[in-house]
Amino acid sequence: MTPLRWGIMGTGGIARSFAEDLRLTDSGVVAAVGSRTRATADAFADRLGIPGRHGSYEALAADPDVDVVYVATPHPMHHDNAMLALSAGKPVLVEKPFTMNADEARSLVKFARDRGLFLMEAMWTRFLPHIHHVRSLLPQLGDIVTVTADHGQWFPQDATSRLFAPSLGGGALLDLGIYPVSFASMILGTPSRVVSMTSPAFTGVDAQTSMLFGYETGAHAVLTCTLRAATPATASIVGTDARLDLAGAFYAPTTITLTPRGGTPTPHPHPDAGRGLRHQADEIARLLAAGETESPLMPLDETISIMATMDEVVAQAG
Repeated sequence: MTPLRWGIMGTGGIARSFAEDLRLTDSGVVAAVGSRTRATADAFADRLGIPGRHGSYEALAADPDVDVVYVATPHPMHHDNAMLALSAGKPVLVEKPFTMNADEARSLVKFARDRGLFLMEAMWTRFLPHIHHVRSLLPQLGDIVTVTADHGQWFPQDATSRLFAPSLGGGALLDLGIYPVSFASMILGTPSRVVSMTSPAFTGVDAQTSMLFGYETGAHAVLTCTLRAATPATASIVGTDARLDLAGAFYAPTTITLTPRGGTPTPHPHPDAGRGLRHQADEIARLLAAGETESPLMPLDETISIMATMDEVVAQAG
């Protein structure tokens, strides 16, 4: 296939990681970057050897040399930036969390579906080799009883940091909690009951959020996220016949271990080049070549469901 020409909206850390990982695959190249200022776009492009650079998101969306747009701006901008690219007729990959809430997610999905355009949430974990392996092993676990996952990182208390800024969608839940919530959704689907608790940071965003999800099957998901400490970032799927443990960081390339009930643990390492972001780009290249507009591994309806669950977590936590 001819490599897809990617246009990146945003110049933050995740945008840089995506651009660097794209070098590890032949499915696509970064053709252009767009920022709110030309100087920022130039600095990003010069650092990564990107030919096209634009001083506005509108210019990037209109660039005829861009085949697909990756929206990597702060969370509150996702909806409008993705809408901008879709309005220009571009397929779009939107960094997680997809939007700030479920209503914004529904709006984007409807717009894309009405126009037959590709749209996907950039939950890159879904496309990693070890997650494909996890899916294949699920039948060996029996009935799923419990899913656990945590994601905590320590960040200095900096009022100027995006992570602590209410206006930029800061807080543990949107930045870190999306990984455990999406993981539980992949295994158990949409919860029928949500209970949550949160502790605020000094700026008012959530510094730590803990969640308990209940399902019609009787299964539970126990999930936590925090900005205040580095947690193990592990995950487990516990079934009546066996257990799967994902070593930290569970959301990145890692080792999974299958332990049958009363049996011997069997580790399955999954080393990978780069951070693992390239796999979602490979999937999009395959889907676009096939004329598809949604990914079966990260369906838009599930993305909406996840955002609705996050909304309920916030409501339950007060």
